[in-house]
Amino acid sequence: MRRVLGGPVLGPVLAAALLLPAGAGAQQTRAEASNYTATSSHADVVAFLDALEQRFPGAWVRGTIGTTSQGKPLPYVVVSRPLVRTPAEARATGKPIVYLQGNIHGGEVEGKEAVQALLRDLLAQRGPNALDSIVLVAVPIYNADGNDTWGPQERNRGEQDGPATVGQRPNGMQLDLNRDYIKQEAPESRASLAMFAAWDPDVFVDLHTTDGSYHGYALTYAPSLHPAAMTGALAPAGPWTRDTLLPALRERVRTRRGFETFDYGNFRGPANGPGNGRDDPASLAKGAWETYEHVPRFGTNYYGLRNRVSVLSEAYSHDPFERRVKATYAFVAELLTYAGEQGATLVQRTRGGSAALAKGVAAPVPVRARMTTTPFTAPVLVEPLIPMGDTVRHEAGVRRGFRRSRVFAPVPMPVYDRFEATRTRPLPEAWILDSSMTAVVERLRAHGVVVQRLARAWSGSGEEFTVDSVVKATRPFQGHNEVRLEGRWQPQRLAVTRGAYVVPGRQAMAILAAILLEPESDDGLTTWNVLDDRIAVGQPHPVRRALVPVPGAR
Repeated sequence: MRRVLGGPVLGPVLAAALLLPAGAGAQQTRAEASNYTATSSHADVVAFLDALEQRFPGAWVRGTIGTTSQGKPLPYVVVSRPLVRTPAEARATGKPIVYLQGNIHGGEVEGKEAVQALLRDLLAQRGPNALDSIVLVAVPIYNADGNDTWGPQERNRGEQDGPATVGQRPNGMQLDLNRDYIKQEAPESRASLAMFAAWDPDVFVDLHTTDGSYHGYALTYAPSLHPAAMTGALAPAGPWTRDTLLPALRERVRTRRGFETFDYGNFRGPANGPGNGRDDPASLAKGAWETYEHVPRFGTNYYGLRNRVSVLSEAYSHDPFERRVKATYAFVAELLTYAGEQGATLVQRTRGGSAALAKGVAAPVPVRARMTTTPFTAPVLVEPLIPMGDTVRHEAGVRRGFRRSRVFAPVPMPVYDRFEATRTRPLPEAWILDSSMTAVVERLRAHGVVVQRLARAWSGSGEEFTVDSVVKATRPFQGHNEVRLEGRWQPQRLAVTRGAYVVPGRQAMAILAAILLEPESDDGLTTWNVLDDRIAVGQPHPVRRALVPVPGAR
């Protein structure tokens, strides 16, 4: 076992200099000014950006991505050297465009604080830095309503070690914004889609704080987990993220910053143990390390379906607030640097992959998935808790009845960090939608999917999906009873009337279009009740597939 008594043991002087290097007299974030006993309100973030703008006039472009349901503007900034002012200028540079998002869950406040500090330090640094080789689009406070719905940490963030008062998880409409990327019901979600459409970032980074297991990592990470985003022939950015970018960041954050990081997950207890698979936090005996779901209602899973680099960052909630902020800062700083260094390769994977999709690819798209059946084995750092003998005494950031040992042991175990397809479907030449499906078309276009209109009637070879069963969840989730269909694709000569909608299968958003439209998708428009009034057992699904080119669509 190895014992860690405090923060990370930093190596060279360089590593210390890289850790939140705010100069004397620089304005401080709310977290810094309070010695990490408090976190920023929406007004604090706006005031901090105002102060930076006065200190560095003309150094960035500033705007709002949209407005929350409670009327709060959501600020963003665009920073680069030299400065670009429009998406077209950004793309013309050939540099990676990196979209950095903090505070999607109001009580998970580390990203919000780290983004503010990072903006300040990048602007203040006179020498070369990441801003020379990337275009940074930063949204420090995405869930402003949730952030400002203040409450005690014990209520809003359970086993999190400070600060004492934080916001709530959902937004002002009581929606979880990190379950809204497909259905797009929140104004914040629709605003982020508009930013994705405008700037088309090559990299999306979503900053969180984890819940759950007690492990030895200051931060855990994940790429998009959807197998369609990890199929190289469809989305070459995905495998590069998982197999090249994230391992490089793990090494850099360890050697340059002194923080241990690992693939996101939680422990599962031994299958034959007393907990029947439930994890015992006081035991070193673990059954496995498992990641979360693959479905694209989650932001980083979603963004990978656009063939872009997509990274989830999860600070360790059981660590003190200051350490969580600094770990997040370190991870993001190294990610920005690496993205700049690998800019040509990164852009080829993203924009080059999109160009290939627009020409058409033969690889089938995974529309349903399960956790991998072939995990790899690796040592995972475990921190066994120490039972305290009662449930009255309480250590910050730890469940009642236990205290942290701060002793970490590497325990070999299966690591389940990816998913495998259970059902795939080839991309058609086009999906066909009836002319009355305008609401569906609006949703597709909001996602950036190209939708055309048929100028004249057409008939040709295609397929229809006959619905054999409709399974609707009995318990609502996020206000919906999710739908799952079973049925059969059958060859059909399609007769399509003038004015019908045509969604080309050869387009940059082809993977995303498939996940949204395919009847068997496990997280598409069918799932979220968008097509309920058009679905019946024994009837064809309203989305049809054309297997040959459809002339007259524009």
